[in-house]
Amino acid sequence: MKVTPFSEVEPRERTVAVGTFDGVHVGHREVIAGADTVLTFDPHPMSVTSPDRAPDLLTSPERKAELIESLGVDEMVVISFDQAFAEHTAEQFIDEVLVAGLGASRVKVGDNFGFGKRAVGRPQLLEADDRFETTVMPLVEVDGGPVSSSRIRTLLRAGDVAEANRLLVTPYLFSAEVQHGEQRGRELGYPTANLNPAAGYCTPGHGVYAGRARLANGESRIAAINVGMRPMFESELGELIEAYLLDFDDDLYGQQLQVEFVERLRGEEKFESVEALMQQMAADVDATRALVGT
Repeated sequence: MKVTPFSEVEPRERTVAVGTFDGVHVGHREVIAGADTVLTFDPHPMSVTSPDRAPDLLTSPERKAELIESLGVDEMVVISFDQAFAEHTAEQFIDEVLVAGLGASRVKVGDNFGFGKRAVGRPQLLEADDRFETTVMPLVEVDGGPVSSSRIRTLLRAGDVAEANRLLVTPYLFSAEVQHGEQRGRELGYPTANLNPAAGYCTPGHGVYAGRARLANGESRIAAINVGMRPMFESELGELIEAYLLDFDDDLYGQQLQVEFVERLRGEEKFESVEALMQQMAADVDATRALVGT
C-alpha cells in the first residue's frame, strides 16, 4: 500500500473512505470496505482543536497503515492536520480535498463523521454534492451499543483486552523500544523486556496479561505481560510494560518490540513474600502458554 502525504497526492478517479480511523475497529472496517483509498489525519484533529480533550490513541500512524493495508486498500492519503487546516470550512474540505485534491468519484463516511471548521460539516452535505457519489455507513452495534474508539479505550483501561480485541478484530498492540530496567525479573528467573508507556497512547489497566511479542525481525513469541508499578519492590521507574518472552533469552535492549495483549489473567497484586510472587509468576506463565498456544 502506498502512503501519500496529501500535499503530494495526484487526483484520479477513486473511492475514498474518510475518517480518523483510530484503532481501525469493526465499525471503521465497514466504512473502509470497497474503498481503494483511505483519507485520514495526523495528528488526531482533537490534539489541535481541543488538546485538553484529545484522546489517548489506539494506533500509531504506522500501525494504522499496517491495519488499513491488510484490508486491501491501495493508498492511504494523510492530511497533516494543523491549525491552518482546522480553519478550512466544510465546503473548502469538499472542494479542495475531495474534489480538486483527490478527484473522488465516490466517498464513504460513517454517519457520525464531522468535517470542516469545528466539524460542522455533516454527511448530508456530502450527499447533496453531485460531483461524487456518497455512501454513509451506519454505526456498527455490538451487544446493543455502537462500536467506537472511546468504547474500546474504556475497555482497555479496565483491563478487558479480550472484549477490546473483539471490537478491534485484531489484538491490541503496543510498540516501543526495549529499555534497561532494574533486573528484578532476571533475579527472579523471569527476565523481562521493559517498555515505557508512550504519552498520548492508551495503556491497558494495571495487571498481568497473556499475549505475544513480535520482534524486529518478524519473529513472534508467546509472552506474559505485566502492566503496572511492581508493588513488591521500591522502584523509581514508574509505570512500565514488562514482557516475559517464553523460551527466549536473547538480548533485546534497544530493539523495537511490539506487544500484543490477548487476555487479562489477573490484577496487579502485592504478595506476602518473594516466594509467593515467584509461585504466582510460574502460574501466570503456565496460564499464558495454555491461552496463547505453544
